[in-house]
Amino acid sequence: SIDETALSQGELYTIVTNKAAAGRKGALVAMIKGTRAEDISAVLEKIPWQLRKKVKEVTLDMAATMIKAVRRSFPNASRVIDRFHVQKLAFDAVQELRIKYRWEAINDENEAITRAKLNGETYEPEILPNGDTLKQLLARSRYLLFKHQSKWTLSQLERATFLFERYPKLEQAYKLSVQLANIFTYSRAKEDAFKKLGIWYQQVEKSGIEAFNTVCKSVQTHYLQILNYFHNRSTNASAESFNRSGEPCKNKSLQSLF
Repeated sequence: SIDETALSQGELYTIVTNKAAAGRKGALVAMIKGTRAEDISAVLEKIPWQLRKKVKEVTLDMAATMIKAVRRSFPNASRVIDRFHVQKLAFDAVQELRIKYRWEAINDENEAITRAKLNGETYEPEILPNGDTLKQLLARSRYLLFKHQSKWTLSQLERATFLFERYPKLEQAYKLSVQLANIFTYSRAKEDAFKKLGIWYQQVEKSGIEAFNTVCKSVQTHYLQILNYFHNRSTNASAESFNRSGEPCKNKSLQSLF
């Protein structure tokens, strides 16, 4: 596995780990300051070629520098783009839409307050049955949109119901993110996943959600390496585990959801 992490004062390091060690002695192969492909390769190429050519698979994210370094240092290895990095792109697209609606709600409330003052009135915001205002509804829905609906609490289910009634496009975006995750969870093989991805592309196109078009293009660009996941169902979890003392392990939370 290869991944980047921020250790001291936000400085980025590249960490290479050996899955076969299962987190025990020998798991850490290299820790390299920076993320430049040339710097990573220079260190990795200190490993004898006879050993490097035996590497059969490397998991990584979509970063061009990581792909370049792996291609150069482990040319015989199959490159597997971590499924949780792909899923995170979709969840980020959902959050982008939620934030857009939240800013609109804040602006609408500010304008309503201003009008009320001009008319000598007291502004009274709309209160939903669960006690949220629209602004609060959008702010408090952040975490439930990261979770599979089967894992929502009763209060989150109630909040999601009000959220999706008011913002159907947000429900559509959430369902697209779940459908993408389900491709990895329930596809039997690479060919099956490829067909499902094609259907998902069509659904994204019909949705008209701009942020998901970006996700779609990223997946299309790297789909061969993404689908390599189905050879051994390998992820970057071993590399992510080394990041816990650095930046928050966002992908770890995604692994627990699906």
